[in-house]
Amino acid sequence: MKKQEGLQMLKIAYIGNGKSTNRYHLPFALKLKDKIQVKTIYSPSGKIRWKPIEGVHYTTELADILEDEEIQLVVVTTPLKWHYHYAKLILQHGKNALIEKPFTENSQDAKELFRLAKAKGLFLQCYQNRRFDSDFLTTQKVIESGKLGELLEVEMHYDYFRPEVPLNVKKFSKEFSYLYGHGCHTVDQVLSYFGDPDDIHYDVRQLLGENRMNDYFDLDFYYGKLKVSIKSSYFRLKPRPSFVVYGTKGVFVKTTKDRQEEHLKLFYMPEHADFGIDLPEHYGTLTYLDDKNKYHEEKVISEVGDYSRVYQGVYDSIIEKKPKVIKDLETIHQMEILEAGIKSMDEKKRGEK
Repeated sequence: MKKQEGLQMLKIAYIGNGKSTNRYHLPFALKLKDKIQVKTIYSPSGKIRWKPIEGVHYTTELADILEDEEIQLVVVTTPLKWHYHYAKLILQHGKNALIEKPFTENSQDAKELFRLAKAKGLFLQCYQNRRFDSDFLTTQKVIESGKLGELLEVEMHYDYFRPEVPLNVKKFSKEFSYLYGHGCHTVDQVLSYFGDPDDIHYDVRQLLGENRMNDYFDLDFYYGKLKVSIKSSYFRLKPRPSFVVYGTKGVFVKTTKDRQEEHLKLFYMPEHADFGIDLPEHYGTLTYLDDKNKYHEEKVISEVGDYSRVYQGVYDSIIEKKPKVIKDLETIHQMEILEAGIKSMDEKKRGEK
C-alpha cells in the first residue's frame, strides 16, 4: 500500500517477542502500514520462535530501543511483573508507552506512571483491545436500539473448560490469578461502557482450596436499579453465553464470543477479508415486545470486531493529538477493582477460620 501523501508515520518498538506481541499486537499494528512502522523488537533471550518480519530489527540490546531517537512509541508485552519497570524506563527515556493488560500489579504503580507521563508530556496507555470485541460491540448496538426497554441486568461470561490450568498451579499468585488474567478484559468493558458503578459485590474464589490458583470470579456492578455481572470459571464444560442482556421489554442473548482470537490461533490473519467475522450461526438473538405489545424474535447481525482500532487510537493521540481512547482514570479504577477482588478473597478466607 502506498503511503498517503503527507501522512506522518509512527515508528514503534516492542519489549517482548512472545505470544502477546506476535498474536495480539503485530497483526494489528502491521494492518495500519500506512501509519505505523514497526522498527525494533527486543527480547533478552534473542530467541525468535515466530516468523521474523522483514525489515524489523530484532535485538537483545535494550539500548537499541531506548537510545533510538526515531522510535516514538514502545509497546510492553512482557509478563505483568515487568510492566512497571519497563514503563518507567521508557518514560524516563522520553518515549511514549503502550502497556499490555493488566497494566500494573497495583493501582499505586499505575498512578505513579501516569503522573510521570503527564509531567513529561508523554503518551501512556493500557492496551485494552477487548473493547473492540465483536460480541461487546454488538451488545452495545442492541442496548442503544432501545428495543429492550429500560435496562435491568447484563451478564457477561468468560468461561473455559480448562481444569488442567488451575490443577497445575500449586501456589497462589496475583499475576496468574484468573481475576487479573481475564477479569482485566471484562472489568474494562464494564467501566468503558457503563462508567464507575455505585457499588461492587465481589465473589472471588479458589475452587481447589486455599493457596491455590484463583480460578473463579463473579463481580456484580450496581448502577441504580441496573446490575452488570461479570462471571468466569475454568470449570465450565459448557460455557455460558458471552452476553445476556435483560430489559423491561426484552432480552438479548449472544452465545458465542468474538472470533478474532479463534482466527489468530489458527494463524488466519487480519489481511483476510473475513477475519474475525461472525457467520449467521454466531449471530445473537433479540427477543422483545414492541410498543403495541407485539412479540418479535430476530437475529442480530454482529458488528465487526477489530483490535487495530486500539492502534488507530494510539496513532491519533500521538500524531494527531486527539484524546486517548483508554482514559487514565479507567485504567486506575480497573486496577483498584482487581486489587479489591483479590483482597475480598483473602478476607473471606480469614472470616471462615
